[in-house]
Amino acid sequence: MSTKPTESKKPRKIKGKTVVDIEKCKGCEICTTACKEGAITMSKDLNSKGYKYAVIVDDLCTGCTNCAVVCPDGVINVYRETTKKKELVATISNVQSSINVKIDNPSMEDLSKMDYV
Repeated sequence: MSTKPTESKKPRKIKGKTVVDIEKCKGCEICTTACKEGAITMSKDLNSKGYKYAVIVDDLCTGCTNCAVVCPDGVINVYRETTKKKELVATISNVQSSINVKIDNPSMEDLSKMDYV
């Protein structure tokens, strides 16, 4: 169950754009739990392998990268857009064992929303 954003939140300085490879998504829903903004839901449709896949509500995404970090199949790419440009901030692929993730220049807002394992 994901946390839904409240109406009283201030406009975001940083906006995220998340891209899911829907054909590789297995519908585990871990990303929906990791998303503190409630920006990820599961589709009603099935991909070619018969799985429901993650669907992103980009208007709610902050680009925090929690979803990409927890995705066991590495099918999520996260972009972060400021008023100046859009940049790739997270992509994880070919996960075979434990991994370390470094996020360059995280904002305080990002850090306050992350859960650490």
